[in-house]
Amino acid sequence: MRILLVGAGGVGGAFTAIAARRDFFETVVVSDYSLERAEKAAATDERYVAAQVDASSAEAVEALCREHRITHVMNAVDPVFNMAIFEGAFAAGADYLDMAMSLSKPHPETPYERPGVKLGDEQFAVAGEWESAGRLALVGIGVEPGLSDVFARYAADHLFSEIDELGTRDGANLVVADEAGNEVFAPSFSMWTTIEECLNPPVVWQDGDWHTTAPFSEPEVFDFPEGIGPVECVNVEHEEVLLMPRWVDCKRATFKYGLGEEMITILKVLHTLGLDSTEKVRVKGVEVSPRDVVAAVLPDPATIGPRMTGKTCAGLWVTGTGQDGQPRSTYLYHVVDNEWTMREYGHQCVVWQTAINPVVALELLARGTWSGAGVLGPEAFDAVPFLDLLTEYGSPWGMQELDA
Repeated sequence: MRILLVGAGGVGGAFTAIAARRDFFETVVVSDYSLERAEKAAATDERYVAAQVDASSAEAVEALCREHRITHVMNAVDPVFNMAIFEGAFAAGADYLDMAMSLSKPHPETPYERPGVKLGDEQFAVAGEWESAGRLALVGIGVEPGLSDVFARYAADHLFSEIDELGTRDGANLVVADEAGNEVFAPSFSMWTTIEECLNPPVVWQDGDWHTTAPFSEPEVFDFPEGIGPVECVNVEHEEVLLMPRWVDCKRATFKYGLGEEMITILKVLHTLGLDSTEKVRVKGVEVSPRDVVAAVLPDPATIGPRMTGKTCAGLWVTGTGQDGQPRSTYLYHVVDNEWTMREYGHQCVVWQTAINPVVALELLARGTWSGAGVLGPEAFDAVPFLDLLTEYGSPWGMQELDA
C-alpha cells in the first residue's frame, strides 16, 4: 500500500504519528500546500516522503499519485477541496478516503424545511463510475463521521432487532488556557469546517426521508461518560445523517453537537456580521474570504495541545428494540484524554481522535479484511474488525446502557 496523504495540518500530523507505529504500508507521501509543514510531518518516519501539492487542482493530485505510484489517497484537508482530490484520485486509478464529504448547498427557497444539495451528493452521483472501475471511495471515515458510523453498523448487527433512532452525540470538557492560565477561546478543530457545519441548516432523517431544521435547534442535555458530564447539545449539519440511513434501517437519524453557549454566540455573531461567508471581498486591493480571515486569526488547532486539558467524547446513542425483544437505549462511545494523546503522540486529543480512524480503516483495507468498490460509507463494512483493531491500537471504545 502506497498512500498519498493530502494535508499535513492538525489531523494530517496526527495521522503520520499514529501510522508510524504500524507496518501495513510501504510508504506515505505527506503532501501539503506548505512544503515546510509537509517536511515536518514526514520527518517522523523513514517511510515518509514530503511533497508540495495544490489540493484545489485535480490535475496536481493525479500527477502526484502517478509520480509516486499511489494506491490510496487520504484526504486530510478542509472539505472545500474534496472534489478536486476525489477526482484526482479517480483519474490516477487510486482508491480514496476522506473524513468529510462534498459540501452542501441550502435549498434556495425553504432552507429550514428541505435540503438542497446534500453533503456527499456530488460524490454519490458518480458512485457507479467508481464501482465500474473497481475503485473504492470510502467517505466519512474520521471519528464523526467515521467511528460513529461503525457504531451504527455494530448496533444493527449485534445489539438491536429494530432501531428507532441513531443519534450521534458529541461532547467534551476541554479547556484551553493562555500562558497566564486564563481560559481562552481556541477551537480544537478547523474553524473553517466548524462554521460550515454549524451554520448550515441541520439535516434530520425522519420516516424515510431527509428534512432540515434551523441551526442550533432541538437543544437537549446529554450526560457524557468518563467524567465529562452533562453538556447541552444542538442539531448540526453532519455526514452521519446522510450516511447511516443508506445502509442501516432506522426511523430517525440525528447529529447533535455539544457546542456550548460561548461557541453558539460567537457563531451567531459571525453570521450576523457576514464573517462566515466564503465569497471573496476586496479589502485595500486584496481579495479575501471573510471565513478564511476568521480561521487565520485564531490559534492553529494543531498547536493548542500543550495548553489544553480535558477529554473529548464521540459516540452514538441508539434507541429501539433489543435482540431480546425488549426496549433498549445504548450509547456506544469513544473517549480520549488530551493529557494521554499529548504524552503518547504529541498531538491534541480532538485531531488525534479524528486521525486514528482512517489509519485503522487503511490497515483493514491493506489486510483485505475490508474491501469494496463504489462510493461507500463505513456502515457498508463489518464493524467488529474495526472495533477490535481500534482497541489493539490502545484506544478502546465503550458502551453504556441508558434508561429505555
